[in-house]
Amino acid sequence: MSSTNQTMIEGFRLKGLSDVPELQLFIFLLVFLIYFICLGGNLTIVLLVSVDRHLHTPMYFFLSNLSAIDIFSTTTVLHRNLIIYVTQNRVVSTSACLTQLYMFTALATNELSILVAMSYDRYVAICRPLHYCTIMSRNLCALLASVSWGLGFILAIPTLVIISKFTCYISKEIDHYFCDILPIQDITCSDTTALDRYILVLGSMDMIISLSLTITPYFFIISCILRIQTSAGRHKAFYTCSSHIIVVVMLYSSIVLQYMVTVCGSNMGSNKFFSLFNTAIAPMMNPLIYSLKNKDVKSVLRRKLKLE
Repeated sequence: MSSTNQTMIEGFRLKGLSDVPELQLFIFLLVFLIYFICLGGNLTIVLLVSVDRHLHTPMYFFLSNLSAIDIFSTTTVLHRNLIIYVTQNRVVSTSACLTQLYMFTALATNELSILVAMSYDRYVAICRPLHYCTIMSRNLCALLASVSWGLGFILAIPTLVIISKFTCYISKEIDHYFCDILPIQDITCSDTTALDRYILVLGSMDMIISLSLTITPYFFIISCILRIQTSAGRHKAFYTCSSHIIVVVMLYSSIVLQYMVTVCGSNMGSNKFFSLFNTAIAPMMNPLIYSLKNKDVKSVLRRKLKLE
């Protein structure tokens, strides 16, 4: 690499979802609408679980944690895009870029971890119902939530340290709508061997371990459900897990598809679409999935709105 195309930079330029001038207003309105719905839906879940004693159970405790993670992750990614479209300034400082990358990486791991805790909660509720309150104590729930939150912020530190040591770039333009690992890796001329290895390790932990810990309880759950003699009982047991199953399938499917797109070397447009789904659309849909399929949440919401 010749020294003429290597640059030491103090900031980056985010290309965004698109740099076509005619699409800027549409993109701004789309991003704003998604963010508004996501923030409103998840904040509603957090507030309902906080203020209503009927929702002071482990299942809703973990649901409120998932909603909080979605609020933080969506804000981390989308707020910069809204600022860009309002100010027309696509430049982001190196420190702000690294902060966004760290927060997004940490919160992505946190979300996978909290889904593991929710899966274990459903296992205890269905397979050990008589001991549910004893097993899923306040202390255990607090421990599972603390581990889920802390794990992501710890595992994201090496990524931040490695990328912060990159000393040169072939371009200052990041072909993405936020500071993500792979788009930054594409424009650096520093040695990325350490980053490649850690991404492999972190990816394995996030995908293989988290997915295994999430789906393993469902083997026992399915076995318990099949032993229930009445169809009404089987339906009720499965219904309590359906929202969690939908969210898990939706999230992991999009992650796998995005990984396949990256490995196959597809264009950045496809990668941006799956990133947008993971960072904005999925968090927007989560509260809708849980509220629309959950009688308790709908009942509390109607009561708070005095519709009953």
